[in-house]
Formats: sequence, C-alpha cells, structure tokens
Amino acid sequence: MARIQRITLSPRIVTQPLPTDADDPAIWVHPAQPERSLILGTNKARAPQGAVGVYNLQGRLVQLVSHLDQPNNIDVAYGFRLGNRKIDIAVATERYASRLRIFRIDPDRLRLEDITDLPNARVFTEAEGEAAMPMGVALYTHPTRREIFAIVSRKTGPTEGYLHQYRLVAGRNGRVGVQFVRAFGRFSGKEEIEAIAVDSPLGYVYYADEAVGIRKYYADPTHPRAAQEIALFATHFQGDQEGIAVYAPEESAGWLICVEQLPDNSLWYLYPRFGRQQEPIAVVESGADETDGLDACAQPMGRAFPAGVIVAMNSKERNFLLYSAAELRAKLR
Repeated sequence: MARIQRITLSPRIVTQPLPTDADDPAIWVHPAQPERSLILGTNKARAPQGAVGVYNLQGRLVQLVSHLDQPNNIDVAYGFRLGNRKIDIAVATERYASRLRIFRIDPDRLRLEDITDLPNARVFTEAEGEAAMPMGVALYTHPTRREIFAIVSRKTGPTEGYLHQYRLVAGRNGRVGVQFVRAFGRFSGKEEIEAIAVDSPLGYVYYADEAVGIRKYYADPTHPRAAQEIALFATHFQGDQEGIAVYAPEESAGWLICVEQLPDNSLWYLYPRFGRQQEPIAVVESGADETDGLDACAQPMGRAFPAGVIVAMNSKERNFLLYSAAELRAKLR
C-alpha cells in the first residue's frame, strides 16, 4: 500500500443537516438543466421522523418527505416505464415496514412524489425479525430490456442468499410494486451487509461484507454465472467497509469508490472499473466523519461540478458533503 497515491480532498458544498441521523445519499441529474440536479438523502429514524431529504446543489434542503419507518439507503434510476410514459425514480428501503418506498422525481417542481404500491412493495416476506428488515438498495437497469431491478440487503441473513433481487413492476393507478426474482450473495457471518452499488453498463453489482471486504457478482439475474461470486477485494481495511459508488465518465474508464468508515476522516479507496480490482489506484482522505453512504456521478452538473460530483454522508453533523470530481481527477497522477 505504500506506493499508492494519497490525496486530500475538501468538500465544495456542505448541506444543511437532517433532523435526526443522516445515512445514505443518491444523486439525480436533471435531464435538461444539470445545474438543477438534486441530492437525495435518508434520515434514518423511526416514523414519523424517518424521511428522505431533497437538496439542491447549493446544499439547501428543499423538501423533506417524512413518515417513513427508518429509511436506510436510497438509489436512483432513469426511464422507468409507467403506463405510456417514462419517469425517473428514487427507491428507498423502509426497515421496520419491511418494504421499499418508490418515488417519482418531478423534473419541473424538483420534488419527490410517493408512487409506492404499498401492499406489493414488501421484501424478504419469507423471513422474520431482523432477517426481514431491508437495509441497502441499489438499482440495476438491464441494458437491452430496460427493466429496472432493486437489489436489496438486510440487517441479518444466511451465509448464502443474503441479498434479494426484485423487478420493479407498474401496478394500477400509477403505483409501483416489486416482484421477487432471486436470492444470491455470500455473507461471512460477521457484522452485516448494507452498502450496495451497481455498475449497470458493465453489469456488475458490488456489496460490502462489512468486516471482510467487497464482494462482486453479475447484476443480471439471467447471466449463466449469476450465482457465482466473481471477486472478493478491499480486504485490508481497519474500519468497516461501508459506502460504495461508481464513477463512470464516458471518455475514460472511471473508478469504483469504496469507503473505509473512520472517525473524523473516512478514507475512499479508488479501484479501476475495468479488469480485476486487486489494488486501489489511490486513497483519498475525505475529512468526512464515519461515512456510511456514498454516491458519485460523472455527468457535468454546472460550473461548480464540471466533471460531476461525489457525495459522502457526514455522521457528526447529520449532513452530506459534496466534492468536485474534477478536482479529484486533477489530483490523480
């Protein structure tokens, strides 16, 4: 590890705090005006305090969707077919309700609208207790069929089949539910699995077995090797393996960003998107406290973020830190 470049990065924007306990961010890019893009973040608390916060790129909280029963993680997908139109969606886990909450992202009003088919959005229905409590979520878009799947982790589970994958399905009256597709994923039996990230263009899903490392599988449930683990890496961390994000610019290979959760200065390890993730490209000192969730986007988002943004949860202040991807790229050798 001594030969790996070490970088210090400071946030460009610090968001307003959430009321109780910030946990996980997701980035949504506006289709016509990227400077109007949004940062979504979960407030991890029991109902009625549990919520999803909606921020603009200046860090101002513009909406708080409350009365969720402990939302943990959240992710975004584009172009979900709902009737005769396509919409962008955000999906959050709701731990104590054992279900997903699905929101339409309104590009005009810059707000979330709950479109969950509540009776048909439950997950881990065969389990009880903590094994039925969803934690992490990442959305996978199939490259040809354009189906959107939610890959979900839970508070505890078996050593095989810890994660479940669900197809998002349109129901009546403009509501969206889920349909179980498969159980997959190895678990060490130590601590838990929360952080998940999907690289849809390459077809991989990554998740953090917190006390062991990052595990890699195929995201397409019909892949002939869908049940087989492709790799286990990032096994050297002293702190927990937590947030994972994919930074995927069109003009270069990009990185997989993995968080080592540490007090006051969580570290990011940058691994190559392509090939084998044996050694990191660099390690980044973020200055964020006990980072749980992380997201990244490589699309230009206005003058402040010309090469996209990386968003990290900052535990002590119950908020999120926005970093310039252009600055990180400039510092990399």
